[in-house]
Amino acid sequence: MPLYEYACKDCGRQFEQLVRADSRPECPACHGRRLEKMMSAFAVNPGGHDSAAVETCGQCGNAPGSCMMS
Repeated sequence: MPLYEYACKDCGRQFEQLVRADSRPECPACHGRRLEKMMSAFAVNPGGHDSAAVETCGQCGNAPGSCMMS
């Protein structure tokens, strides 16, 4: 199930919701269905490592061994 961000055109609330292919999302605040799908930012953590534990090269920001600058 994909996670989408919406803005309700009736009450203005912004929210995230898991949406199945056969369902129609609604606003959790007012139950309105006039929704605008928002662009959402996402983060990818390659390899499943804790991002705080991964060191970067300092020049390109990639992990050691995958540096584009060396």
